[in-house]
Amino acid sequence: MAAAEIAVDRATLFEFLTRMGDNTLILGHRVSEWCGHAPVLEEDIALANTALDLIGQTHFWLGLAGEVEGKGRSADALAFLRDASGFRNALLVERPNGDFGQTLMRQFLFDAWHHVMLTALTGSSDPRVAEIAAKALKEVSYHLERSGDLIVRLGDGTAESHARMQRALDDMWSYVGELFIADETDRAIAGAGIAPDPASLRPQWEAIVGEVLHEATLKVPTTTYVHKGGRRGIHTEHLGYILADMQFLQRAYPGATW
Repeated sequence: MAAAEIAVDRATLFEFLTRMGDNTLILGHRVSEWCGHAPVLEEDIALANTALDLIGQTHFWLGLAGEVEGKGRSADALAFLRDASGFRNALLVERPNGDFGQTLMRQFLFDAWHHVMLTALTGSSDPRVAEIAAKALKEVSYHLERSGDLIVRLGDGTAESHARMQRALDDMWSYVGELFIADETDRAIAGAGIAPDPASLRPQWEAIVGEVLHEATLKVPTTTYVHKGGRRGIHTEHLGYILADMQFLQRAYPGATW
């Protein structure tokens, strides 16, 4: 048993790992919905690749979660056989795709948080967490570079693209606060040195996001309202629709292989 597991019980570590895995799983599925529907072929391929990266990261996070839980559940079982109340993703990642600007803004705001979180996790006291973070960080560094560049190009583009990006920012902004709220799980995990306190990530996130939004000539919303719930198992109706689509085959044909 690793030192990190001694510092926190299995249920707490499992909770943290499912939060990481559920974020990438749900966002990966959302992004995959653009396959064949993106504005241009280049973006269609780029979005599909981003979705594949996120689903790949999910395999590692939920695979480790199943190992830590010790009940024989695989990454597939955790992804496809839990009900909505068992998911611990942030509400931001389950937001509807909307138009391309809304999808892009959701991606950028998450990418900035994801990059900062994974960077911190490479120094985790749990070597398994640090290893997954190091692998994922290479992909997420590109995700952030790409989404940030597109935010600038569209935000500082035509009047139409600027207006759409500002609306997308206004719509998504109130959902980012949940990423920085700590609960008992976060405090226990941070105390064990496994992951940082979520609030400690906000200054770095704000620096990254602020620089890009400034270059994109977009105004940071003044709203301070914070949506809560996802990480506590309370979700919007959107997650139910996602799971109905994502889990259909596994639930219709349990244990099927092909």
